[in-house]
Amino acid sequence: MLTLLQIIYALCALSLGFYTAGQAFLLWRYWRSHRPTAAPPPLQQLPPVTVQLPLYNEANVADRLIDAVAAFDYPRDKLLIQALDDSDDLTVSLVARKLADLEARGYRVQHIRRADRAGFKAGALAEGLRHCDSEYVAIFDADFLPPPAFLRRTMQRLLADPAVGIAQSRWGHLNAEENSLTRAQRLSIDTHFVVEQAARNRSGWLIPFNGTGGVWRRSCIEDAGGWSADTLTEDLDLSYRAQLAGWRSHFLPEVEVPGEIPPQLAAYKQQQTRWATGNTQCLRKLARPILSSNLGAWQKIMAIQHLCQYLPQPLMLLMLLLTPPLLQAEALAGLSLAPLGIIGLAPPLMYIASQTRLYGNRGALNMLSDFPALLFIGAGLSLNNSLAVFAALLGCKPPFRRTPKFKRGWERSPYALSTGLTLWLELALMGYALWAASLAWALQRELCPYLLIYALSFAIVAAWSLRETWTLRLAQSRPRAAEISEAV
Repeated sequence: MLTLLQIIYALCALSLGFYTAGQAFLLWRYWRSHRPTAAPPPLQQLPPVTVQLPLYNEANVADRLIDAVAAFDYPRDKLLIQALDDSDDLTVSLVARKLADLEARGYRVQHIRRADRAGFKAGALAEGLRHCDSEYVAIFDADFLPPPAFLRRTMQRLLADPAVGIAQSRWGHLNAEENSLTRAQRLSIDTHFVVEQAARNRSGWLIPFNGTGGVWRRSCIEDAGGWSADTLTEDLDLSYRAQLAGWRSHFLPEVEVPGEIPPQLAAYKQQQTRWATGNTQCLRKLARPILSSNLGAWQKIMAIQHLCQYLPQPLMLLMLLLTPPLLQAEALAGLSLAPLGIIGLAPPLMYIASQTRLYGNRGALNMLSDFPALLFIGAGLSLNNSLAVFAALLGCKPPFRRTPKFKRGWERSPYALSTGLTLWLELALMGYALWAASLAWALQRELCPYLLIYALSFAIVAAWSLRETWTLRLAQSRPRAAEISEAV
């Protein structure tokens, strides 16, 4: 039994090493391939475009998004605005009034309502396609604000190369300075887009569509098999299927579309649960087609590495759980984590690279003050995300749970989420990590920093959740009519 635990621990460490080595390779490719891309020629003719806005209970932000799309620098007669509205609250009437106003001003609009939410966002997007005949389809989630020049800049890339089926932008941030949680997420999001997406795109590797802020060719969607709801990340699924079918995805880092970052930890947890579940479902669904495809070796390796991006958290959690029994048996003496620590420098270097690229050296130093929050929140969410990964690996199919959008003041919003049951497990893991650290102090002190980071991470996440619970109770004790009126 002891030998089995040692083998499992060593395999976890080795798997983490391979994944982190992939991140280091991404960083190297980013530095190696950093070169400007030639701008395509200006558009001579503008084709018709349908803009799809999937909505579900978005009373706080729906009107803002529709106004931003109406402000596009694009001919009105070639622009169709589709509100794919599955809402069951005040959003329906708000969107109806907004679209009626636009129609009176000469815009082409559709307010598409379904009898049920079959297929969730994927089902809504597929339904929208049945109500239009445009070859080009732009997609925006409710919490994003595309700039007026968005369509002209993305359409340039699509029209310049008929092999490009997807043109997508870089996410910006509307509320990055709201609190420590949003600042930490900004660091993570910037790194994904500035380093990871750019490196994959420049290297000719598969890159995911991030669900919003992009334009698709309709023929690309249809050739790849259309939108599917058999994973919770329909965007990742379809974009990989499209690239496996021979289409290319082009990333435009110079086109920024700002969006709202979840300012509430419970909302962030729900978002991460959906992403971890969907990403792992895509790993189950797409690993075999990727490995059996005609892609090059590095394309296959880096595609699988990306689909495994949520696996490190259950691996690290499992190592934490195995540490006390292995320490007590004095079975960790020959298993050094030093190589893993050296390779683990890659992610911080990626954060530095992204912040330097976006904000310069001085801005990067300011932004990196948020790194401790990202470290502790990321480690503290390892239980939340591990449960999602295990559920996906076991073939469970949880429902699609949207990330609530607040626009401002999440504490006063009827969309605010209550604290989940993982709070009590996080508190238990905090105690377990402290116990493990006390054992390590007596038996193998080099493990103490790793164990104490986990103890502090679970403590921070649990304390944050308790604070949010108290904040919501105070808000709920006030009259709700004023809050709903403000949200509208």
